[in-house]
Amino acid sequence: MFNQTIRPRRLRTSDNLRRMVRETRISADSLIWPVFIAEGENIYREIDSLPNQYHYSPDQLYRMIERAKKHGVSRVLLFGLPKEKDAEGSGAWDENGIVQQGIRKIKELAPDMYVITDVCMCEYTSHGHCGILCGHYVDNDKTLKKLAQIALSHVKAGADMVAPSDMMDGRVAAIREILDKNGFINVPIMAYSAKFASSFYGPFRDAAGSAPAFGDRRSYQMDFHNSREAMRECALDVAEGADILMVKPALAYLDLVYQAKQNFDIPIACYAVSGEYAMVKAAAKAGLIDEYKIMCESAVCMYRAGADIVITYYACELADAIRKGDIG
Repeated sequence: MFNQTIRPRRLRTSDNLRRMVRETRISADSLIWPVFIAEGENIYREIDSLPNQYHYSPDQLYRMIERAKKHGVSRVLLFGLPKEKDAEGSGAWDENGIVQQGIRKIKELAPDMYVITDVCMCEYTSHGHCGILCGHYVDNDKTLKKLAQIALSHVKAGADMVAPSDMMDGRVAAIREILDKNGFINVPIMAYSAKFASSFYGPFRDAAGSAPAFGDRRSYQMDFHNSREAMRECALDVAEGADILMVKPALAYLDLVYQAKQNFDIPIACYAVSGEYAMVKAAAKAGLIDEYKIMCESAVCMYRAGADIVITYYACELADAIRKGDIG
């Protein structure tokens, strides 16, 4: 016989009441939209592997800005697609590199847009790996110097925040040191702290042209079997000066979002990566799921697990859903 004085269903009897007692609250202010900038002119093309996402040349970024403003999104994470690549990825820290051009154009057209930049080398190296090679092995310490140069060049171009994604040991400290020495003590670092060698990245590598020419990235990105190691990586990044920690991918790694939230008292981000987005799009196209409802439910799960920030290709659509009251 159950105790009839305790009835959890009482708080589910109306939509108005359910909204009032929600445990998980979501704001469009916590959404970040990944954006791909391609070197050249008059480039505005849909990315085949990421429906409704586009490559923009700097002169076409006004389209992205208009779309973002229409939906109430004001934070973007930039990735660059250069025309030329070399073994050292030198285009990544060129003051007139593609990301640097993109930053300046966005700040010219929309000064209030908050611009975060991905700091890595894989899109710029001819071999597709995230650092300087020594044979077929990425040299950690040589790479740190280049990553620091990249971050500094982004901030000098006007970036508001940098986000190193390379998974080299010590890169947060190297970036923090060079930014502080150059007077950028207030520029935050969002570290890809628990970034796994995942099969969920496939569409991104097509979108960014960053697939490795040989081997894989398992010698620097994390083994997806490991959770204690993920917390160790987060702790190291905090000690080195990271301002925000990130778990990547998101949905299959929500246990680590939860653990990070419990262990660290700085904001936790998660990145709903290209494979997660593409799978939902493909299933919706096949008529197997309701895309809108899956998008909303998945996002709520990320926040419920502990994410303070969600990086997602659905940023515009989720901002609309929040405004309409379907989530939030």
